[in-house]
Amino acid sequence: MPAPRTLSEIKSKLLSPALTSLYEVQIGFPPGLTVAYLKSNIGASLDQDRLNLMCSEATLPGSNLATLDLTNDRPGVTERHAYRRIYDDRIDLTFYVDAENYLPIRVFETWMKYIAQESITPHPVKGKSGTKNYFYSFQYPDQYMSEDGLTVTKFEKSSLGYEGSSTTKKVTKGGQLKYTFIRSFPVSINSMPVSYDSSSLLKCTVSMSYIRYVVDKSNPPLEEGTSPAPATTVGSPDSPFNVTPQQLAIINSQTSQVFNSNLNFGITPLTTGGVSFDASQASGNAIEIDFAAAGNLNFF
Repeated sequence: MPAPRTLSEIKSKLLSPALTSLYEVQIGFPPGLTVAYLKSNIGASLDQDRLNLMCSEATLPGSNLATLDLTNDRPGVTERHAYRRIYDDRIDLTFYVDAENYLPIRVFETWMKYIAQESITPHPVKGKSGTKNYFYSFQYPDQYMSEDGLTVTKFEKSSLGYEGSSTTKKVTKGGQLKYTFIRSFPVSINSMPVSYDSSSLLKCTVSMSYIRYVVDKSNPPLEEGTSPAPATTVGSPDSPFNVTPQQLAIINSQTSQVFNSNLNFGITPLTTGGVSFDASQASGNAIEIDFAAAGNLNFF
């Protein structure tokens, strides 16, 4: 029988959906694709972080289980037993193309050129790459495949720690999903039409092949209780509360200081190591302050 739910239960379970626009892509290169080779073909030093940020669209991969039909074990029943996991054969990444050096196009063209071993200078045997007699001799897979360099991380705004202002920080619960692709390399670069029609952003879509992917928790959701003591405001003098030293104005034990721009205290050092506030000199509701063992200030 369906159980009744309160509005707060529905809000807590449904009103925190994941958003598609929050993700990060890391492009990892194989060991054989050296910095010198990339620079000689790109025409400039590789800006790895810029290339990662240019990825405007990615795909979280999928997979399915291959099954075997069993029809003779039980009369009239067909059973399916899984025997293999099948991964998508590729992941498509779309990049914005910069107007300075056409970085995504040059990078992945260079990677594919490296796989096919196209020479940037005339080869003594192959000749010049632009001649009709030029031939390819492909690299060994271990040289052009990135073992675990390609990653797609899905996160949320609340995955970054705490949210709110400096006085209202609260712990957040946003987690992260990190997809790591094993032995990835580019298999195709989609065509990019250009025309004299109205201009639009030029984008480069690259299909990356891989053998499998692994999902892990790169940063698990933050749990309650991991945040520091929350900031509080001055309330009734009958209600004790704790405030961390970082949330206080600097208090000089010899002179009066302003706390939260509202309370002025007359401060006198105590032999016990704390400080006493003279209520006759105070412009707010305060009687005494002692330093707690944990380093906080207890207001009573």
